[in-house]
Amino acid sequence: MATEAPGRGGYLDILRAPHAARLLAGTLVGRLPNGTGPVALTLFVRDQGGSYTLAGGLIAAYGVATALGQPLLGRAVDLKGQPRVQLPAAVLSALGMALLALTGTGHLGLAYAAVVLAGLFTPPLEGGLRALWPSVLGRADRVHRAYALDAVAQEVMFTVGPLLLTLLVSLWSPAAALLVINALGVLGALAVVLSEPSRAWRSAPREAHWLGALRSPGLLALLGSFFFVGLALGSITVAAVAYADDRNAPAVYGWLMAALGLGALLGGVAYGARQWAGAPERRLRVLVLLLAVCYLPLILVPGPAAMTGLSVLSGVFLAPALACAFLVVDRHAPRGTVTEAFSWLVTTFGVGSALGSAVAGPTVELAGTASGFAVAGAGGLVAFVALLATTRVLDAPTAPNTPGAEARHAVDADGPAAAHGEKNTP
Repeated sequence: MATEAPGRGGYLDILRAPHAARLLAGTLVGRLPNGTGPVALTLFVRDQGGSYTLAGGLIAAYGVATALGQPLLGRAVDLKGQPRVQLPAAVLSALGMALLALTGTGHLGLAYAAVVLAGLFTPPLEGGLRALWPSVLGRADRVHRAYALDAVAQEVMFTVGPLLLTLLVSLWSPAAALLVINALGVLGALAVVLSEPSRAWRSAPREAHWLGALRSPGLLALLGSFFFVGLALGSITVAAVAYADDRNAPAVYGWLMAALGLGALLGGVAYGARQWAGAPERRLRVLVLLLAVCYLPLILVPGPAAMTGLSVLSGVFLAPALACAFLVVDRHAPRGTVTEAFSWLVTTFGVGSALGSAVAGPTVELAGTASGFAVAGAGGLVAFVALLATTRVLDAPTAPNTPGAEARHAVDADGPAAAHGEKNTP
């Protein structure tokens, strides 16, 4: 799969496929708790009278716990199937956030334990969806377009999610918002695991290896870069709250986050609307560089209207970079590790975002709001440098006799059931 051929029919062709719309919608709703987690935690802590440092610390704990849980749960999905892992994990994660909402931040040990529980059991719905696309969509070119649609749909969630959260907070309270968002997450996971493709899906046989997906050097190189993309996004979350507080306008925070999501949505739609030739690894370097460049103007921290425009710009290359990264994961993941491999990408984001939040909180308090956005710009640039430094590993073609290569070549020869080395069984 040296090239991505989006194919004919566009996004509507994908959504008209049996089960596709349900799986996509269920996954997005199921991921609302995780997608809005940093925003919800920040608003909750501030409502409780806590500091930015405490907010950053809880977000960091949540992110690290998510990072630890995702690959473990992803490996469990590859071994045990989706329903037996995804739904119980979603329920436990929601119970963790409910515990925090009901007990507050008065007892720090309990608050940290609650967010760790919520993060550790965040269901790997994102990786699970990408594992299902081949059996649902048929041709490899439709799977490629689905990756772009997936990235675009995520940005819809990141656009609507903060606005929904802000609405819930304004109607009730940050604690009530936590409860509602996590209840929706359980319903989304339920919609996915009750679907026929999710119940029928089984992973291909995998080589017994304690490293699992991480035995791929190309995957490790990609994860090293996207750690810093996650760091940039995590720092923006905290810096944007500080920006809104500086202007005594809490609603501005939701608008900035929604604007960033809108920019990514627009960029993702444009990226998925055309056919791209050439290896995705080379294209990914260009996209990450452009992403980093668009983060830098946020340091100017102009008025709300201009800052909203800069937030849109800062998101334009996020969805294209993610969609391209999905293809790179697909090209480098060993056979039988598809959910785990995609979950490692989520993990990388989680760890990077956690560190970005943890660094941005004290940075804002010590040096001002602009310094928090400077962390984002620096993270983007380091992500690009990491891709450059690992060019040789990422661009190396997969040996044709490896299990991963056999599975990827089978996509074009035998159709979707061979993609990722996965099969759809009754």
